[in-house]
Amino acid sequence: VPFVQVPTTRLAAVDASGGGKGGVDHAVGKNLIGAFHQPRVVVTDIEAFRTLPPREVRCGLAECVKHGVIRDAGLFEFIGRHVQKILTCDSGVMAELVARNVAIKAAVVAEDPHEHGVRALLNLGHTFGHAIETVMGYTGIAHGEGVALGMVAAGRVAAERRLFAEAEAKRVEALLQEIGLPVRLPGLDVEKTFAAMGADKKVRSGKMRLILPTGLGSAEVVAGVDEATIRRAIASLAR
Repeated sequence: VPFVQVPTTRLAAVDASGGGKGGVDHAVGKNLIGAFHQPRVVVTDIEAFRTLPPREVRCGLAECVKHGVIRDAGLFEFIGRHVQKILTCDSGVMAELVARNVAIKAAVVAEDPHEHGVRALLNLGHTFGHAIETVMGYTGIAHGEGVALGMVAAGRVAAERRLFAEAEAKRVEALLQEIGLPVRLPGLDVEKTFAAMGADKKVRSGKMRLILPTGLGSAEVVAGVDEATIRRAIASLAR
């Protein structure tokens, strides 16, 4: 069925509307049921974002920060310089923000439409984040908030493995905090979250694959991260 996407949230505009994924959450894990089907066109009116509650505005920014971390350090810097204008939906800043994010998403999807390779990088923060959403029963935490927490955890794993400078991991966390996204989730159940990560669609041959930052503007898929490191990263969120 040919269809047109008309995103009315920032999260949809910079992420879901242009990826071609239709997913359904399941008790076992998030987005495990679905299909790839691209829209014919995506029409975004940034003025619609002015009608959003503040929480939705913040959640959309999680995916924007993610794009900066994996592909464009300049975008990361742009967000950092314009946080307040973005949060108040300044039209000029918003137009540039959406355009830059859509360009990144479109380029990655065009290169790898069915997620056999580079498209997996778009899942930075999502393996942890989806597990957190699953454990929370998809209530009480929004997707953007889960992604923010997941990026913090992924940054900790990457820093521990010396793939990502500790200072850069702290910069990502500080920007997420400035935006108003959570970087801690007190009481998070470490073992349930770790178990939920095992149901992630990126698991191959029983091995969990994590998307880890290797610098602001770059990331890679890493398999075989030891369980103790992953558990420490989850526990750091729970404190």
